[in-house]
Amino acid sequence: MTAPDSTASVVRLALPGGQELTHRDVAANGARFHIAELGDGPLVLLLHGFPQFWWTWRHQLPALADAGFRAVAMDLRGVGGSDRTPRGYDPANLALDITGVIRSLGEADAALVGHDLGGYLAWTAAAMRPKLVRRLAVSSMPHPRRWRAAMLADGRRSSHVWSFQRPWLPERRLTADDAELVGRMIRDWSGPRLPEDETVEIYRRAMAIPSTAHCSIEPYRWMVRSMARPDGLQFNRRMKKPVRVPTLHLHGSLDPVMRTRSAAGSGEYVEAPYRWRLFDGLGHWPHEEDPAAFSTELINWLKDPEPDR
Repeated sequence: MTAPDSTASVVRLALPGGQELTHRDVAANGARFHIAELGDGPLVLLLHGFPQFWWTWRHQLPALADAGFRAVAMDLRGVGGSDRTPRGYDPANLALDITGVIRSLGEADAALVGHDLGGYLAWTAAAMRPKLVRRLAVSSMPHPRRWRAAMLADGRRSSHVWSFQRPWLPERRLTADDAELVGRMIRDWSGPRLPEDETVEIYRRAMAIPSTAHCSIEPYRWMVRSMARPDGLQFNRRMKKPVRVPTLHLHGSLDPVMRTRSAAGSGEYVEAPYRWRLFDGLGHWPHEEDPAAFSTELINWLKDPEPDR
């Protein structure tokens, strides 16, 4: 595998099924963000996790578009085709990136769908800017306050987060041998339905884009290093504010990164219809390991006029 010769060639990919996809950039919160867009209708904004980029939603984009939604997957700050800024990787600012993209797309609100780090930021955006979030769907990530408690109580499952706290070495490890560690993480965190080699290579190539490894790690550095700092304590207090939009919480029963019991307790922070769905036999990437089941669950919930059922 060779190093990518340009960001566009690595990031602006076509969908596997051949459906026409629009790639473009939008400005929000002082930065430029790459989005991949398909369909018309109510906006559903998809937020990827680590160590991925918008491509992780390649199955959900056409499924949502076919179901009558405007499906948009964005690259988070510092990843994929979005700007790699020198600062701004705390969750409050990253959440403002997300709500800013909603505004830049000309929409009054959106249903947010977030996985892993994208789920953490979706929780944050729903608490900080509830008027811009119509519904919330989170996969493989507990509420930020539950995440903090889980990391302090048992950080072994998320040992990669603790390893990111060292300077420079984590970036070197992520990009060494054509980002071999990225491929190992994706395979190790999966259930029995392992990702295809071609998919893993795409993620490795995206991590090899200059500065991506550093920017990908910075949010986790802030989340851990700020735990005892005033800014981190203030953020944790802000997250006491309950989520007041209908929430769907999805989790793989075999997720080795975050315990099911830690994620399941997130409902205590939701003062709105809350639905929990556990996917048996799936790991940390349920939307990729069983995309049909994940998309069906998500779309049925988005279309349900009574999400509290």
